[in-house]
Amino acid sequence: MRRGTFRDETVDYAAVGATHAPDLMHYPPERSTPAEESWRIGSGEERFHTASDALLSWTAQKAAGLTLEDVRPASGPSYAGVSFDAEGKPISPSKREAEQRFDADGTPYVGPGMTIHVRGRVGGMKADAELRVISVTEEARRVGFTLGTVGGSVVSGEESFDLEWREDSDEVWFTVRAFDRPTRILYRMLPGLTRRRRRQLFARYLRAISPLYVTPV
Repeated sequence: MRRGTFRDETVDYAAVGATHAPDLMHYPPERSTPAEESWRIGSGEERFHTASDALLSWTAQKAAGLTLEDVRPASGPSYAGVSFDAEGKPISPSKREAEQRFDADGTPYVGPGMTIHVRGRVGGMKADAELRVISVTEEARRVGFTLGTVGGSVVSGEESFDLEWREDSDEVWFTVRAFDRPTRILYRMLPGLTRRRRRQLFARYLRAISPLYVTPV
């Protein structure tokens, strides 16, 4: 089991970890738009581990058409044994060194405190932002991480990605939650653009992680 959380004042929003709040959809951070989707992506241990490896190696972001640049692991030891439980409650930190893994291209796997720069286009809209990994969870039946904006994006906010291998049904579920607050004038004037951007991203994330999803974006 590995859990990690990193909190830093460099993120450009105050409600760090709010994507794990049970009432996110009813009480999102001020002036932000919440979003949440859950999909069953298969069943069994193999499906869970395959999806987990894909998720932690940035497959969802890459398949969404985003280019990852300047991937920088956190300096010094990370925090392990920390994150948010299933009810969104923070868990106290314990400190230890975490083993760093890399994908076939040499890109580090997701790790707490890591920063990345993403570029690309989503539904004709520009994506260009620096992001920080707020938390990472690796458990026997639950794997996920949380990304927060540091700056440069057309929105300010957070995304969380969670995979759960349910013990009662053997099903594997992929859940993405987010809240976005527009930072550019155009997006503030046309809030529908933020919602459209989010729908596009969610559909692309699902297509990347789930072999059951075949509908083109």
